Amino acid sequence: MQPMVEAEDRIGRTLSFLMEAFAEVLTELGEERIAARLPWAGEWAGTADSPKEPDAEPPAPERMAQAASIAFQLLTMAEENAVAQTRRALEAEGALDLDAGSWDQHFARLVAFGRSEVEIAAALGRLRVEPVLTAHPTEAKRQTVLHHHRALYRVIVELENAMWSPTERAALRQQAKAAIERLWRTGEIFLRKPTVADERRNVMHYLSEVFPAALPWVDLRLEAAWRRAGFAAETLEGARPRLSFGDWVGGDRDGHPGVDAVVTRETLALFRGEALERVRAALSDLAAHLSLSAMRQPTPSALSDWIAERAEALGEAGAAALERNAEEPWRQAVNLMIAGLPAAQGPSAPGARTRATELAADLDLLRRSLCAVGAGRLAREDMDPALRGVDCFGFHLATLDVRQNSAFHDRALGQLLTVAGEPWGADYPGWDLARRNALMRRELASPRPFAAPGAPAGAEAEETVALMKVLRDHAATCGDEGLGAYIVSMTRSAADLFAVLLFAREAGMMRESADGPWMPLPIAPLLETIEDLQNGPAILEAFLDEPLVRRSLRRQADAAGLDAPVQQVMVGYSDSGKDGGIVASVWSLYRAQSAIAEAGARRGVRIRFFHGRGGTIGRGAGPTHRFLRALPPGAVAGDLRLTEQGETISQKYANRVTAAHQLELLMAGALGASLEARRDPPELVSAMDALSASARAAYGRLVEADGFLAFFDGATPIDAIEQNRIGSRPSRRSGRRSLSDLRAIPWVFAWNQARFGIPGWFGLGSALEALRSERPQAFAALRSAKAEGPDRWPPFHHLVSNAATAWAVSCPETMAAYAELVEDETVRRRILGAILAEHERTGEMIGEIYGAPVPVARPVVQQQVERRDRALAPLHERQIALLRRWRTERDAGGEPGATLTELLLTVNAIASGLGGTG
Repeated sequence: MQPMVEAEDRIGRTLSFLMEAFAEVLTELGEERIAARLPWAGEWAGTADSPKEPDAEPPAPERMAQAASIAFQLLTMAEENAVAQTRRALEAEGALDLDAGSWDQHFARLVAFGRSEVEIAAALGRLRVEPVLTAHPTEAKRQTVLHHHRALYRVIVELENAMWSPTERAALRQQAKAAIERLWRTGEIFLRKPTVADERRNVMHYLSEVFPAALPWVDLRLEAAWRRAGFAAETLEGARPRLSFGDWVGGDRDGHPGVDAVVTRETLALFRGEALERVRAALSDLAAHLSLSAMRQPTPSALSDWIAERAEALGEAGAAALERNAEEPWRQAVNLMIAGLPAAQGPSAPGARTRATELAADLDLLRRSLCAVGAGRLAREDMDPALRGVDCFGFHLATLDVRQNSAFHDRALGQLLTVAGEPWGADYPGWDLARRNALMRRELASPRPFAAPGAPAGAEAEETVALMKVLRDHAATCGDEGLGAYIVSMTRSAADLFAVLLFAREAGMMRESADGPWMPLPIAPLLETIEDLQNGPAILEAFLDEPLVRRSLRRQADAAGLDAPVQQVMVGYSDSGKDGGIVASVWSLYRAQSAIAEAGARRGVRIRFFHGRGGTIGRGAGPTHRFLRALPPGAVAGDLRLTEQGETISQKYANRVTAAHQLELLMAGALGASLEARRDPPELVSAMDALSASARAAYGRLVEADGFLAFFDGATPIDAIEQNRIGSRPSRRSGRRSLSDLRAIPWVFAWNQARFGIPGWFGLGSALEALRSERPQAFAALRSAKAEGPDRWPPFHHLVSNAATAWAVSCPETMAAYAELVEDETVRRRILGAILAEHERTGEMIGEIYGAPVPVARPVVQQQVERRDRALAPLHERQIALLRRWRTERDAGGEPGATLTELLLTVNAIASGLGGTG
């Protein structure tokens, strides 16, 4: 059976089991009418094509919305399980090179490209991959619900095992029903808006439970694929990719009033405490395993010397460690490591290891001592997991990034200038670039602070300096390992980055060296709009040409053990898409990364791109392996950092199996992108330039049209989404009701709820049609590149594939139904007409690129869409009715009540059906 067919069959079997169990639960709870209306009832068993005929008295609509939401969640689990089981089957058949994005596929491709085993191993050893968890308001499911999902998914996986007896399988069925009943009895919407502390607990779950459990399986998958590729195990020794994690929760304050210096300090302390608890537990477990007796094997002199040295350095604590486990030197060594762990807060005891790299060196010595006495198996089984955990999580668990908006910094710097007596300092936000640059040249050469200690300066200035002092103090007591980058969102010029250096100077964070002061914290621009991406190379050149910056990058590289200076640059997929549409966003990001990487290379600086991707196609999402292959040549260079946002965290990392697979996709994809030599054909680049310009113009004509904002407000549930308690961050940066102030996340969320999906496809049809008419040879070249498959030119393949998916999920009939909510008939007809015309045009042009209509060319996506559409249709109908009623009640001055609660249930249910929010 073909993998695609087998996966579809497995989805059917699993979904039938889950829906039968759900129906039984509902019936047992007296909800027979809801059970009779569940979607997909008996569909794969051949007993029905749709839910049973409803009776005369339908159940309460809000109960049906909750049932539909749970049904979609069960469908998602069935699909996730089918993917995981298909991978297992491919591995059993020795065909994992067919698994898109896997280690096996990348090793086979690299060998085909002429890369040697030694080259691949060397690149692996240099590889750094860092997913960064964020908490944007896109997670529409409560944490309690996610916990129940994890429990149910474990049962689904257990049921795949053929060894269970009938009694045992019946018990597992009861466990599944219990998990489903918990979902049914648990409220689907947040009872209150989650706080930063709530979101931090969610992130902590993944960092302290999911990722540590997945880590051994990540290594096993790499080792197994290495063997299957015919490579020698010895070559892989010492060539493991570096995997670590980052976090924004508690550090990201861009437009977030709930994140201040106190929250950041608490987050750093919480992460460090958890990391040290994990290290202590891992070492205790290691000590229990390493019961080797000195009477059964000689103690290597290197180990004996180390034990004596560490015991002396630790004083009384070292002596106490040696008193335990006499004649068991390996255990004594681990006892000394435990005694030498640093304090979670404040000064550590004399002799304590202050950096995780020091502990890693100790563990490595212990590993080599095991190998020296022939205990290589114990070195692999016992030592490697401990080493991997310390290398991955250190004493900090995850690096905490700080992000703030350049406009906030403008106000803060203006306040500091005023305190310093600068004429017109308060007007700094309105200064032109030349005047800003002159100020920066003067101030970067001066050591003086702006304000006297304790002098009041203004809210923004005081908060910014207080944050810098928190980072300074943490680095002084705990080291730099837990500090990520200081990211300046909406970076418009190098002056926006230089301002951070002035804030650091103000807080006493700068460090002295023989050749002058330097900044220990990396400063990263966030280039978000199309204009900022286009200006990105010039911004980076101006920044890197500053002597203080070059000196700081050299010192940072030395501290991190890197062989060259590294400058981090964050590129935003969300706001660039909202700003210019999907085509212009994709291509502007591509062009900017190429040019920025070249600018860095000219100055001897490697650029570490940080990809700010969201959870939907309109915000940069899509299959991980396609995304990585489509990056510009030289953009990865062995280093990948990217965000995992909102609901994508639970979708990708909810359990060990899916987490291990997603991490494999990231690491294997980063390896492939680093080693696969690719040149961009000039004729295709030129065609994409034209395509991008045309698509942006078409998108601009839509969003700049008279009445467009009124259409958006009326035809989408944006106002309900802004009432949804799905994240601690406000939906708008400043509260103004304008398109520019609306964050990209609710922008995408609202269009997707109403099945317009504009951020994922709009403009491509017009652009392709114009290219075909005006430059037929360029159009033919792009069509040929797509027909030859992703190897020919991945950037265009990635764009068209993503747009085709977004187009397929959109629905003209549903768009028209939502558009009826727009009160101005003239605006409704004009804007809807433009959208529907572009939708039809885009479908035709994508079909021409594929050589067949989209549903025919992409049957798997079409199956997924049709499966969901049957269950989504009544939810859309109900949401439209509720929006009309709620808006009438609201406009009449009524208080939000039952109507809003039911409306939010439909928002969650539709989000579950579509597999995402923003």
